[in-house]
Amino acid sequence: MKKTTFIFIAVLLLCYTETFAQSKAWTLNQCIEYARENNLQVKLEEISVEQAKNNYTQSKWDLAPSINAGVSHNMSWGRSVNLQTLEIIRNKRSMSTSGSLSSSAVIFGGLSKEYAIKSNQTSLKISAQQVEKTKNDITIQITRAYLQLLLAREIERSAKQTCLSTEEQVERTAKLVDAGSQAYSTLLEVKAQLANERSQLAAASGDVRTNKLTLIQLLDLSKEQEETFDIIAPDSSTTEHLFLQGTVDEIYEQALELPQIKIAEYNVEKSKYDYKAMRGRMMPTLSVQAGYGSYYTDSQSGAFFSQFDHNKNPSVGFSLNIPIFNGLSARFAARNAKLLRQSYSITLQLQKQSLYKEIEMAYTEAITALERMKAAQENMKSIQESFTYTENKFNVGMMNATDYNIAKTNLFRAVSAYYQAKYQYLFDLKILDFYKGKVINL
Repeated sequence: MKKTTFIFIAVLLLCYTETFAQSKAWTLNQCIEYARENNLQVKLEEISVEQAKNNYTQSKWDLAPSINAGVSHNMSWGRSVNLQTLEIIRNKRSMSTSGSLSSSAVIFGGLSKEYAIKSNQTSLKISAQQVEKTKNDITIQITRAYLQLLLAREIERSAKQTCLSTEEQVERTAKLVDAGSQAYSTLLEVKAQLANERSQLAAASGDVRTNKLTLIQLLDLSKEQEETFDIIAPDSSTTEHLFLQGTVDEIYEQALELPQIKIAEYNVEKSKYDYKAMRGRMMPTLSVQAGYGSYYTDSQSGAFFSQFDHNKNPSVGFSLNIPIFNGLSARFAARNAKLLRQSYSITLQLQKQSLYKEIEMAYTEAITALERMKAAQENMKSIQESFTYTENKFNVGMMNATDYNIAKTNLFRAVSAYYQAKYQYLFDLKILDFYKGKVINL
């Protein structure tokens, strides 16, 4: 029984270890989601959202009436006046206590506060969209860095295969030289080619480390996470079923929901409310005030609370404030608000024009990248076939090492060009997916 339990626990631990090991490799979507949730710039933007919420809530409370209470206690020496008989009292200390409660409210203030509430509510929407814009910017950066790392790894893998092939060729050539079938100079040239390919491999490995570090820095990973961080390479046939979908106009209509467009639209809306609020400050203001007060003094007869009841003094009043001339500050402020509204309207149009041009350019680049990828793929296949023929001729001594090395170099360049075109096409497609509002993934 104990042995069975031990085996069961061991199997669970093994499964857990394998699952944990697999979880170290991140997909593109996992990288994007992690960055969107943990990026420090996003956290700063989220604080701005909370501040905008506070401003919006405060502006709503500005409509509430103000209520104030006060209590005072005074002592005096020397001459004073008896408030009951109005006689002058000489050289006598007197004390008095008073209390008051007052309230005031604006009945009509040109609707400036109401428009201020709408303006602050729109500012809250702008702050929320700014968070999404920052997240989208991070998404594009992560996608580019992720694909750059995949490209670097593909080139590194190709460079390793090339080095292994040349190492085998060095061994084969050395045997032919020993047998007298090849000149010693041929072996030297093949060795030189191997040294060159090892240099290419070192450069490719350096690119892998650099691109991996770039992705890690974008993710703001901890030291512990850096040590185990890795990414998942997609299936090699990823691009086989990926095609351009939709027209530029269709993608543009979907992209109008992007945060940068929403921010521009909300700025126009906010500027309208700000202008109306400024105009409201030029209108008359009608307010109501109410108060209740009482007092106690030792110069009167009666207990403390009975005096407070006897001396109570309720009041209510209305006031109308009509602005006539205040240096025209409100008028010029309203004019500037109107100009700002016009400015934001133009900015919105510019944003839409810019977005359309970006989509148009991205669409064109995707078509170009697809054509380049197809051409590079055909070129790579042709050079691979040609190199196989060249390698066979070299192995039987029908071709010199110089021509063999040139063919080998051309093959590596063709493979690298194909991978570059492939991942550029992938990136362009993901950019178009971003404009469509789709989740970016491989």
